[in-house]
Amino acid sequence: MNREQILVAAVALIAGLLIGYMIFTGKAEKAQQTQSAIPMGSGSPTDYQARIAEAEKLVAKEPGNRQAWVQLGNDYFDTDQAQKAITAYGKALELDPKDPNILTDQGIMYRKMGWFDKAMANFEKANQIDPRHSQSLMNLGVVYASDLKQPDKAIAAWEKFLTIDSTSPTAQQVKGMIEQIKTNPQGMSQGMK
Repeated sequence: MNREQILVAAVALIAGLLIGYMIFTGKAEKAQQTQSAIPMGSGSPTDYQARIAEAEKLVAKEPGNRQAWVQLGNDYFDTDQAQKAITAYGKALELDPKDPNILTDQGIMYRKMGWFDKAMANFEKANQIDPRHSQSLMNLGVVYASDLKQPDKAIAAWEKFLTIDSTSPTAQQVKGMIEQIKTNPQGMSQGMK
């Protein structure tokens, strides 16, 4: 393998680790922030369908039940229903507009829909509400690096992340991604698709 092939392989590995981290921490964060209004199942499609149906009934009866909107958004998130998740999270944010976790989850769904400006606005707002909200900074950097091809802005977001967390395994990944961008800005953007 030549140096370029090794670099591409390293970038692909880092991107895979980042995506895995985002998926894992997004679900872990959601599990921590919600005390489920809907009974949790094993996560099978049938369980999700039943939980979604139950949550939809609950929010129809109690449109002011923020927790039910959050759970519904989380279930739509987990079942890859981005537009429905955006709407449910929007209802939860109407009831509490200063929840950085919900803003970040909705931002991830905006990104999934290709609405990068809205995703960035959510991540930035989440970080304004809680300047130590590292997940919003991580995601902001991902949008800049992989979607908008703005490596300098990705580095700035990730360096801010490192001021909050400089020692965790995620911080080590962030350091690796920053180094990759500095070494090869074009390769990092392409490797993170």
